[in-house]
Amino acid sequence: MNLELNGTNVIHESERKGKASSLFWPWCGANVSLLALSYGSFFLGFGISFWQATAAAILGTILSFLLVGISSLAGKKSNAPTMVLSRASFGVKGSLIPGGLSYVVFVGWEIVLVSLATLATGTVFIRLGNLDRDVAMLIGFLIAVGLTISAGVLGFSTIMKIQKVITVVTLIMTCVYIALTVSKVDWDVISSMQSGSTQAFIGATIFGVTGIGLGWVNAAADYSRYLPRSTSNVAVISWTVFGASIVPIILVTYGAALSGSSEKLSEAIAIDPIGALTTILPTWYLIIFALVAVLGLVGGAILDLYSSGLTLISIGVPVKRHVAASFDAFLMLLGVIYFVWIADDFFYPMQGFLITLGVPIATWSAIFVTDVLLRKNYDEKDLYRLEGRYGSWNMRSISIVAIGTIVGWGFVTNTFAGWLSWQGYFLGVIGGKEGPWAYSNVGVLFALIIGFVGYFLLSRGAIAKQENA
Repeated sequence: MNLELNGTNVIHESERKGKASSLFWPWCGANVSLLALSYGSFFLGFGISFWQATAAAILGTILSFLLVGISSLAGKKSNAPTMVLSRASFGVKGSLIPGGLSYVVFVGWEIVLVSLATLATGTVFIRLGNLDRDVAMLIGFLIAVGLTISAGVLGFSTIMKIQKVITVVTLIMTCVYIALTVSKVDWDVISSMQSGSTQAFIGATIFGVTGIGLGWVNAAADYSRYLPRSTSNVAVISWTVFGASIVPIILVTYGAALSGSSEKLSEAIAIDPIGALTTILPTWYLIIFALVAVLGLVGGAILDLYSSGLTLISIGVPVKRHVAASFDAFLMLLGVIYFVWIADDFFYPMQGFLITLGVPIATWSAIFVTDVLLRKNYDEKDLYRLEGRYGSWNMRSISIVAIGTIVGWGFVTNTFAGWLSWQGYFLGVIGGKEGPWAYSNVGVLFALIIGFVGYFLLSRGAIAKQENA
């Protein structure tokens, strides 16, 4: 496994290889986590039926990863990382804004995923009863951190290899989990569940968009930039969407069936999303379950660590990619140690913080996707020059993000932390913070619409002039 020496540079023609189908492995490996089973319970938590939850999971997952697929086209077009390509729509310096937001989100999710992997291991060994909890968590910590850091620091080639292994092993073991627990599903109970309101269904769908796929848009081009430019656009989008969507859809649907069949399990998932899934397993499978939980969560953490390193140098930190990734890994280590062994109430405030950042990221995602669709090609030299066609600061895009964020935060409620209660200041227009739309998070949808429409109207002409220059 060789160390990748490329950073934010455009990939040389001699290194562009592979097929669109190779995108299946990193995206499937990053989304094969057992956490998706718990998401099934979260979908039902909106007060909808099993069939509505299934429809919301399918719609939310596919629509969000469709944005990821379209964003992947930018990497194939110019063979540069996502946050470098964002300079075309925000300016070379202006891209510091979405780059900084993305960096915080990447590192935040690295901490959350590796922490969950560590805690899942502890939960398993507590049930087994023959190993101290702290020792068990240390084992999980070392496995999760070791895999995440080695792949994230070594780079693209290692990631593509290790994600294939993670995908295959986790898929097989997850199928065994389903076989062992399918008897717990009570189809009569879940089929008789009452349908929820339209607002609840929309809220669940938006949850699927934001919780499953939207957060990957800012990493999309990082994994398609090694593809030859002759690669089919349709194939790039199709393999990305298929690889990323197929497992979450199945797991969320099955998770909804499990939690819908048992109120006790549903309540346990709300407290311990991964550990609760062990309560319906035979003891002999628990060690394997711990391995599956760790590998599935690590698959996402690896992509986060790799992209966070690229993002850090894209916003101007003058270090090599592997040095940046190593620094991010150090921050991740500190965060995981604090979360697992020190803090009592870190997880929920952290989740609330990341969801809060999701609103401006949604607006940026819409701008980036619209830019990819409008732009035929990128001037590779100007992506790195302040005096180039993309300029230093694109105030149109920055203003759109500001408007989308203000509107978006005004139409979401965030119950993860008391200090986020200021959100939802526009909800009075549609019934208030306790009304039917209160927990639908339509603010994310509004942020996306503002990003798409605003950028299309304000930048279509400017992009045409840039491409004719």
